[in-house]
Amino acid sequence: MTRQAIIERTIKAINQLPDDKAEAISDFADFITKRYEEYLLTQGIQKLTVDSKAFDFLNNEEDLYSVADLKEVYND
Repeated sequence: MTRQAIIERTIKAINQLPDDKAEAISDFADFITKRYEEYLLTQGIQKLTVDSKAFDFLNNEEDLYSVADLKEVYND
């Protein structure tokens, strides 16, 4: 089903509902829109973090501890 067909079907369904139910659908659409915007924002932040060179210095850092330094070892 195309995007336009989904929109038309949804509008037709909303037009058949009482005002309070149509308002509930509008509120739900607002909720979904905000969640999607938050998702896009999170994805953008993650991409900036991955592409950032801010922590590259950690790649060249030598290991301070080894497995031999552990006092207790937990096995799952």
